[in-house]
Amino acid sequence: MRIGEPIYRPGLPEKFRSRAALLYDQAFGEKFSVAVRSMESRILLLNNCFLPEYAIVAELDQKLIGVAGFHTPTGSFTGGITYRGLLSQLGFIKGNWAAFIFSLYARKPSPGELVMDGIAVDVDARGKGVGGRLLDEVAAYARDHGFDHVRLDVIDINPKAKKLYERKGFKAVRTEFYPVLRRLLGFSASTTMLLDLSEQ
Repeated sequence: MRIGEPIYRPGLPEKFRSRAALLYDQAFGEKFSVAVRSMESRILLLNNCFLPEYAIVAELDQKLIGVAGFHTPTGSFTGGITYRGLLSQLGFIKGNWAAFIFSLYARKPSPGELVMDGIAVDVDARGKGVGGRLLDEVAAYARDHGFDHVRLDVIDINPKAKKLYERKGFKAVRTEFYPVLRRLLGFSASTTMLLDLSEQ
């Protein structure tokens, strides 16, 4: 390993939990803010919800610079977000609103399938291959654990991410359109992409 080269490893170390929450909010805060308006509340929610075993992390100089969460039939990285927890933290009205919005993003894996639960990379580390390497590491994890393919969804306002996924071998299988949700969620279409691990 060269000096200054990131280390990639499975599992989120407890010491990086709060840092991972911040990275996730930086990456997905715009979407999450529809469900939970307060940044402080979002970060607290994320910090409490992570299930560490469902992640691959990138570390550089003892600092977390990237994290890729995933979802399997046994659990998911953000699986600690529960209806009861939302009500407890946000109250009845805001908690139910958040639960409704998060339900719109819910995706369950099919048998033999690992679903991506988001990739977040530190701003200073973007454009340096960290996100792509995290994808590779997740694919390797899925292969090693007997999954047939990896699935992810990419929204229509993120063409850069879609191109990265295509370079990594993901193929679009369907696109769903939600024109009535554009004003609420900020996007109106989502494309499902699959990586067939038998071709890797």
